[in-house]
Amino acid sequence: MTYADFFSEIKGKFMEADVSDITDHLAYQFNIVGDAEGIFYVEVKEGQIYVEPYEYFDRDAMFTGKADTFMKIAAGKLDPVVAVTLQKLKVEGDIGKALRLKDFIDRKGKK
Repeated sequence: MTYADFFSEIKGKFMEADVSDITDHLAYQFNIVGDAEGIFYVEVKEGQIYVEPYEYFDRDAMFTGKADTFMKIAAGKLDPVVAVTLQKLKVEGDIGKALRLKDFIDRKGKK
């Protein structure tokens, strides 16, 4: 899988989340290692979600892992906390805000 293929698919999964009632500003950077290596960010701002293939310098948390780990998390098949426990995902930054990732992953398809 190329980075472009991966990003297209993961963006679609994140964009399904209903974040209309999230008033906090959340900004995450995802660093993909191994196959499909690259960077993208997810930002929740004023009830809108943005997913872009760029580095985000004013991020709350940064996640590093393999493409398949991120796909499983975005699909709701792998809890991010479990991924960290299994050492499939590394997290840096504001842990409280990082934990909110699961909050909007669980809202997929609820727009």
